[in-house]
Amino acid sequence: MLPIFTPMLSFQQAFFSLRAGLQPLYDEREATAIAHGVVQHITGLDKIQRVINKDNTLNPGQQAGFDHALAELQRGMPLQYVTGTAWFMGRDFFVNSSVLIPRPETEELVQWVITDVANTEGGPRIADIGTGSGCIAISIQQAIAGARVCGWDVSGEAIKTAQTNAAKHKATTDFIQADFLDERTWEGAGEFDVIISNPPYIPLNEKNTLHVNVAAFEPATALFVPEGDALLFYRALAAFGRLHLAAEGAIYCELDAAHAGACKILFEKEGYSAVLRQDIHSNWRMLKATRRK
Repeated sequence: MLPIFTPMLSFQQAFFSLRAGLQPLYDEREATAIAHGVVQHITGLDKIQRVINKDNTLNPGQQAGFDHALAELQRGMPLQYVTGTAWFMGRDFFVNSSVLIPRPETEELVQWVITDVANTEGGPRIADIGTGSGCIAISIQQAIAGARVCGWDVSGEAIKTAQTNAAKHKATTDFIQADFLDERTWEGAGEFDVIISNPPYIPLNEKNTLHVNVAAFEPATALFVPEGDALLFYRALAAFGRLHLAAEGAIYCELDAAHAGACKILFEKEGYSAVLRQDIHSNWRMLKATRRK
């Protein structure tokens, strides 16, 4: 049962009420961060401004927004879906339940690509497989002069979200709705210098090990693969690359550390030179597979 709040809370009361209401789901540190994010989103004021004006009360619209946010957060809905915004590579992206929430670790994968191909003559040709919100494709396209980037996704709603973000950031990224696992959709795809992907890789039988804010709210098609087949999409990426990578082109992908070694072996058996890289948490979460001459 939701707690009963006095109408028109002050900024300070809103923060503490929200933090207390979230602690059954989150530890104190995370509940604090979420509470700050929600109150900032509702009031438009940063932490310092809210401290200075801590006794100011929410107006009726803000109070309604607060009540709604608290109810959704207590169901387990992630903060980013409540606010409709997630930050990635210094830009704010519109997100909803049709797309994954961008993670900081994925920024490292994107930066790896940018560093490697920024100076490609004529601008690199890049495909983002499983584009979701478009954050990977748009970030690369805007970071590399002359880059020609397209994003693929099986979800029509995800493609709409990516297109919204491209318009928001004035990006020229193209988006294609296609089932990447259906090889018939590869026809006419052209040639790419880079293929980048954060594909589904969590076996469906592991769903109950995830936090409710992931398992119950983020799109299953972007998270899960059939039980016992964690490398399903990596096999498809390797096969697609053999047909559509330019000479010495490379595939960059995010992966589960538990399957990093197996994923590296898979690409090497398919004719690539593969290297793994650790993320900021020292987990083996990234792979680059370069097409051999």
